[in-house]
Amino acid sequence: MNAVIVGIDIGGTSTKYGIVSESGVVLYQNKIPTQEHENFNDFVVQLSNAIKEGLTKIEGEHKILAVGIGAPNGNVYRGTIEHAPNLPWKGIVPLVETVKEQLQVPVMVTNDANAAAMGEMIYGGAKDMKDFIVITLGTGLGSGIVCNGDLVYGYDGFAAELGHVTIKPDGRNCGCGRKGCLETYVSATGIKRTVYKLLADFMDDSELRGISFDDLSTKMITESANRGDIVAKAAYEYTGKILGSKLADTVAHTNPEAIFLFGGLSLAGDLIFEPTIRHMEAHLMPIYKGKVKILPSQLQNQSAPILGASSLVSKYLHNKSSIKA
Repeated sequence: MNAVIVGIDIGGTSTKYGIVSESGVVLYQNKIPTQEHENFNDFVVQLSNAIKEGLTKIEGEHKILAVGIGAPNGNVYRGTIEHAPNLPWKGIVPLVETVKEQLQVPVMVTNDANAAAMGEMIYGGAKDMKDFIVITLGTGLGSGIVCNGDLVYGYDGFAAELGHVTIKPDGRNCGCGRKGCLETYVSATGIKRTVYKLLADFMDDSELRGISFDDLSTKMITESANRGDIVAKAAYEYTGKILGSKLADTVAHTNPEAIFLFGGLSLAGDLIFEPTIRHMEAHLMPIYKGKVKILPSQLQNQSAPILGASSLVSKYLHNKSSIKA
């Protein structure tokens, strides 16, 4: 009987899950829609059944050792999802308790960006680092901060919400209920909002004109920028300017060795990295200049969220703590 770990990444559109060996090999992975069930218990039943079915598709006998889950607003201390704006279940959801009832194994949950940071530390580019930050650039902006080899959770379990630091007090409306949050400018959704603002301000020809907001994607903006489209290029410059200036503030808080960018927006390469690095360096205190690396995540593949979530359990099993499991 081989021991395996289940990694789960709950996203606003789909929930990815995978069965991972103790050495970090993804043996099986799949996904289910997140929004299909308004009732949270029904969602967990579908997810648990899918995981059990996945076990039957792997050659040999396997036993689930534990489950690690990355989720928006996941609280590592209480084992809950709390007031996640992009999920169908409102309020405080007892995630760990409900999944444990279905699978009868230890379960851990944390913020999805924290899971990405753990994955980077165990399987990715931060293997030899003790102080680093992971920024996830998806529908929103998430962050995981590691100091002295440990994730920073904070007093109440919600540390490192860099997506919700304020850029402009009276800026863009955010799903959290506030205005001007970083993720409304720096994220897949944020850069789309920037494109439409620029289209209104620029009179120049752009191949992005005539594309609806719902149809526009980060990939389309990237491809247009690479072809020299003035609006697409300006959107990336503006996005990098805001991200870089805020990362300079974050460096002053934690003094990291590196900052990793993960997610769809980071796949734009130099379009996002060059202005981000340039503007971060311009805003850094002299004692930090030239010392902080901004790097692409080495987990840029479909298995990354699964590995990140499963890595939570790997560390827990080697060093049991007060975290709810």
